[in-house]
Amino acid sequence: MLTFKLQVKIDEIRRTKAKVNNELHRLELEVEGTIAFIEYELDRDTLILIHTEVPAALEGKGAGSAIVQKALQYAKDNNYKIVPICPFVQSYLKRHKEWRDIIVPTAQKLFMEIR
Repeated sequence: MLTFKLQVKIDEIRRTKAKVNNELHRLELEVEGTIAFIEYELDRDTLILIHTEVPAALEGKGAGSAIVQKALQYAKDNNYKIVPICPFVQSYLKRHKEWRDIIVPTAQKLFMEIR
C-alpha cells in the first residue's frame, strides 16, 4: 500500500506545473500546500540556477528532480542557456546528459565536466 501511495504522489508531482515567481526569483512547484523551488537569476538569455529547496514533506518523492526538470524545460522553452551553480542541479545534469545542449559551454567546463 505504501508503494502505491508513494507512486501516486510521484505521479502528482510530475503532472504539476511549475510557477515562475518573478518577485522572489524562483521557479516553484506546489504539491499539497508545500512548495519546492529553485532560486534563479536571469541575465539576458542566461538562467543561473542558484539553489534548490525541497520541503521535508516532499523529500524522497521526486520533487527535487521534478523541479529541476521543469526548470530545464522552462529554460529550453524560452531559449535560455543555463549556468548550474546549485550542486543538486549539477548532479541531476550529470545523470541526464540530454540537457547538456542548454548549458553555457564555459559553465559546463567549470561546474560539470560532463563527458
